[in-house]
Amino acid sequence: MGAFGGQRGRRAAMAGLTALALAQLVSNGVGKQLVDRPRPPKEWIDHDEVEDRPDSSSFASGHTAAAVAFTAAVAPLWPLTAVACAVPAALLALERVQSGAHYPTDVTVGALIGLGSAWLTGRVLAAL
Repeated sequence: MGAFGGQRGRRAAMAGLTALALAQLVSNGVGKQLVDRPRPPKEWIDHDEVEDRPDSSSFASGHTAAAVAFTAAVAPLWPLTAVACAVPAALLALERVQSGAHYPTDVTVGALIGLGSAWLTGRVLAAL
């Protein structure tokens, strides 16, 4: 986006990366420190990926927060690209639950953090 999208692409990339960084800060730097929630029980997961889960708090999903933040921040600036980003972002959120890394509520809160980060980023960039 930044390299081949011209001015619009650079602006969209900047917004997306800024929102992503903010979402990571809130979800991983604040959420996981305040809420020490264990990962879903291994017995709930019927595949071998359950052994590859992180040891950090399950709440909130930083992967989901970052993916949603990037997509939502890009959307107002380059809608067609945001549509292309939305599918992998949704699949990532589903995978975080399917793999046993998160509860559905962790992913939901991660998505809300991502949306909030994108909204705040948009407000700040509009003011510049």
